[in-house]
Parts: sequence; structure tokens; C-alpha cells
Amino acid sequence: MHSEPDWAAAARQFQQTLGQGWTQALQSFTNLGTDLPAAGALPAPLSFAPDKLAQLQQDYLKEASELWNHGIAGAAHGDKRFASDAWGSNPVAAFSAAAYLLNARTLLGLAEAAQADPKTKARLRFAVEQWMAASSPSNFLAFNAEAQKKAVETRGESIAKGIQNLMHDLRQGHVSMTDESQFEVGRNVATTEGAVVFQNALMQLIEYKPTTAKVHERPFLLVPPCINKFYILDLQPENSLIKHLVDQGHRTFVVSWRNPDASLQQATWDDYIAQGPLEAIRVVQEISGSKQLNGLGFCVGGTILGTALAVLAARGEKPLASVTFLTTLLDFSDTGVLDLFIDEQMVRFREMQMGQGGLLKGQDLATTFSFLRPNDLVWNYVVGNYLKGETPPPFDLLYWNSDSTNLPGPMYAWYLRNTYLENNLVKPGKLTVCGQKVDLRRIDIPAYVYGSREDHIVPIAASYASVHHLRGKRRFVMGASGHIAGVINAPAKKKRSYWTGPSDRFPATQAEWLAGATEHPGSWWTDWFDWLRPHAGKQVAAPRRYGKGSTYQALEPAPGSYVKQKA
Repeated sequence: MHSEPDWAAAARQFQQTLGQGWTQALQSFTNLGTDLPAAGALPAPLSFAPDKLAQLQQDYLKEASELWNHGIAGAAHGDKRFASDAWGSNPVAAFSAAAYLLNARTLLGLAEAAQADPKTKARLRFAVEQWMAASSPSNFLAFNAEAQKKAVETRGESIAKGIQNLMHDLRQGHVSMTDESQFEVGRNVATTEGAVVFQNALMQLIEYKPTTAKVHERPFLLVPPCINKFYILDLQPENSLIKHLVDQGHRTFVVSWRNPDASLQQATWDDYIAQGPLEAIRVVQEISGSKQLNGLGFCVGGTILGTALAVLAARGEKPLASVTFLTTLLDFSDTGVLDLFIDEQMVRFREMQMGQGGLLKGQDLATTFSFLRPNDLVWNYVVGNYLKGETPPPFDLLYWNSDSTNLPGPMYAWYLRNTYLENNLVKPGKLTVCGQKVDLRRIDIPAYVYGSREDHIVPIAASYASVHHLRGKRRFVMGASGHIAGVINAPAKKKRSYWTGPSDRFPATQAEWLAGATEHPGSWWTDWFDWLRPHAGKQVAAPRRYGKGSTYQALEPAPGSYVKQKA
């Protein structure tokens, strides 16, 4: 009679612990971000669907048996972390990768089998994904066959370089995603020619030099997100949305938000509306002499601009001829993965911590967004920089991504509660901003609403939801790719595609809209420029100088000094 193989004993042990040890671990995840229990109360025990649990046990036993009996050839196929020949040619490394992937699939299956409300299940999945991303054998030199092979080939030089990279990143306070030494704001990013013509405590207003003999009579104002720096819209000349606007004959202005320090730790959401778009609109009107202009808000900048337009509408003012919202949340019903972090306890904690003053550090925000895609935006660089001793290649977008910004505590706390938690912005009259009741339905100007199909920060359904809260003539367009790559997609590259649909019919959901939409190759920019042209007015002679008279003069060359302030 043969003795039981080691793998079978291990599998049977796992079968016993599957409903005990792992469930205890998953139980702890259910408390991530949830309300504190009442005094003396204990969290409800986590339970699992019996049929799903039994199937998981059977699948694990079967796959563990196959792994032991038939080896690991091709077991890690399809996962780029283990794709190199070094993994396949090293039996120990290959087995560790295959066993890791088996355990990861089982744990994710266990999270799916949990009997819990949707938000708790989503938190379980997120926690397991973070845990598994961090525990991958590729993250450790003792298991990473590729890093070991490189160390041998370079006679230890890669390890020495990796230590140098680690020390460098410890000093700078974040993991390097690109060779940041290759970039400088104003030298090879944010290079479109212009000048700062106005500034206050929260923003600088930049006017760009026309490149055409004539410009449209209505100027164009861009409001970028305040959680990042404006030059995402002006990275390199070939992919700069700002330069393309200028070259299309638009007299272009942009808000460059200040990177807040201790002097701005009391700033509120009202301050950002009043000193941001409201002030920028007034100044652009005075400089251009035009009563109306066109505006664009990107991401949180779109939320800020939308709030400002509702304030102006409540005052009986309509200074914009049209508005463009790029990957913007006005309706926060569906916030995707970010919803995992938001609940009453978390918001109340932030209000207690910084609601009356303080700063949310930019690196905290940057880290949060990076861990939404941990393998691509965290561990990939840990492995490359430290285990392999590689210097990441220069990439302008990742340089911008690492250039983080702070946020004033009161502004941030207000934003969390009234948008992500309570979705008050779409409730007519619920909010009072700058002394006015906010009602998005009063924004009755033409609106171009853009969303990115794979956006994990502003889900495409959430971008689409804006069309149901605006009352002007609307156009919704969906682009391929994600939050940034979908937006920054210059026509010359002839990459990706975009979808358009009827502008007189907006079904209840984005999925219904997509069913009747038409796909077009290339960049959505061309569609937008065609849409924008009729709203821009007649052609007039381009101005020969920045600003106007003695009131608004060039204070310093673009991109200005605010954008160069570090968090």
C-alpha cells in the first residue's frame, strides 16, 4: 500500500484551513473602512456560500494534484511577471510562481464566495488583490529567477545598482516610475509659449501666445484638476492639448493651481470656486473684451467648473458660450473602485483630522491612486528599480504623475462628504456655494461630455451620467483607453478610436447609449474641434501682447512659478 503523497496531505490540510484560517484573514478585511461597532459589539462573522466553498476546495485539490504530478510547464503562462525564460528554466522559481497563482485564484474565489453586501465583497476583493500583489514571488530576490540571472550575468552590479536606486527613492520619498532627471518643467515639458497675466493666492492665470494671424473672438479657458498639475495638458508639443488649441486659432488661457503650503491650510471649496474659475472667467472677459468665452474642465477641474457655472447661473449670469467636461464626475452615484475607501467613518475621521485646517499631503493621494493598479504602478517598479537595478526610461506622463500636489484640509473634507459620500452636487438646492444654491439643471449652455472607456478613476458610466443633469444641447463622446491616455491622444499619432451617438437622445444608461453609438478610428480631438468651432465666434486679429493695458501685464513667462512648487 502506497503512502499518501506530500502534495495530497498538504492539499487536505488546505481543505481544512480553507474554511478556517483564510476565512479568519478575510474576516479582518471586512472591517477595512467600515463603521466602528458599538461598544461591546463584535463584527458579524463572515460566512460563505457552501456550494461555492465546496467547489473551491475541489478545484484546489485538482489543480494542486496536477501541479505536483505534471510539473509546472506553462503553469504561469499569461502573467507577464513570470513571462521570461528565466522563470521557465528554473524549476524552483517556476513552481513558486505556479503555486502562487493557484493560491491567488483560490483566495479571489473565496472572496467571491463570501456572503456579504456588495461593498463588503468589493473591499474583500480589493484587499485580497493588494495582498496577492505584494506577496508575489517576483517581488523578492530570493524567488525572482530573472533578477537572479541578471545578478549573475552582471557579477553583482545589478544588485549594487538596485541598492543605489533604493537609497535614491528613499531620499525623494517615492518609487521612481521614470528617470525624473531627464525632465524639467518649462524646459522640456510645459513648453508652450505664454505668460502669467494674473495671480491670486490659489492660482495663476496663463495666457498663451497666438500662433495664427487671426483668432476666434471668444477666448478659451481650461480648468485642470487641482490634485495634479496643469501640464498634463501641455506635456510635449506633439501631444499638447493646449498647443493644439492655440494652433487652431483659439485665444487660450489656463488656470495653474498653486501647490498649497501651510499658508493655505484653511482654504475651502468655496475659496477654490471663487478664486479659481469665477475669478479666471472675470479676468479673461476683461482681457479679451468678450462677454462670453468657452471653457473646459478636466477631472476634478470639471467638478469645480461645473460648480462655478451653477453659482453663476444662480446669479443670472451666463459667461460661457459652451463647456467641455473631460472625464468629470458631476454625479457621484458610481465612483468605481474609489468607493471602497469612502464611508461615514472615513469622512468623519478626515473632518476631525483636517476639516478645520491642515493639509492632505500630495504623496498620500499619489500613493492611493498608484495602489489602484498595484502590479503596474508599484511592484513593477520595485522589481525593476531594486531587484534588477534598472533605471526606468524617461516618460513625460509618468514624470507628471510623480509631481504630486497637496490639498487644503477643509476643501478636501468638504469634497469627500458632499460628492463621494452624499452625492449632494446633483441634488438641486442641497448645497450652498459662494452664497448661492447649486442647481446643475440651470447650466443650459451647449456641453461636450467626454469619458474614457477603461477609466478606473471616473468610470465611463459616471462620465455619461452628467448628460442627465445638464439642460443645454449636449454631445457625449467615449474614447478608448483610460483616464489619462484616453484624453491625451493627439490626432497625428492615429491611435485608438472613439464613439459618438445621437445628440438628441440620451438613454438612461451608458450601455444603452453605446448600443446605438458609432465607432470612429483615431483621436476624439478632431470631433471636438469641429464641435467647438461654431461656438468660438468670428475671426479677429490676434493680440500682439499679453494681458491688457496696465491692469493685466505679463508677470512672468509660462509655465509660471506656481506649477514649479513641490509638495
